[in-house]
Amino acid sequence: MKIAGIILIIFGIVDVGGSWLGFDLWTDFIGIELPYWVWFFSGYVELGLGYFLFNLGGDTEEEEDPDN
Repeated sequence: MKIAGIILIIFGIVDVGGSWLGFDLWTDFIGIELPYWVWFFSGYVELGLGYFLFNLGGDTEEEEDPDN
C-alpha cells in the first residue's frame, strides 16, 4: 500500500505543479481530456488518496511488548 501511495503522491505533485506551470498532465501526457471542474481538483485528489494509502500501509516494524 505504501508504494502505491508514494506513486500517487508523486503523480499528484507533478499534476499540481504542471497545472501551475501551464502543463496539462492528463491531456498532454495521458491523452484524456478532463472536464474543467475535475481537472481543477484532480491533483489534490491524487495527493489525498496517495496520503491515505501511504498511511493505510502502517508501520512495517512491529512494536516490542515491554512486558515480555
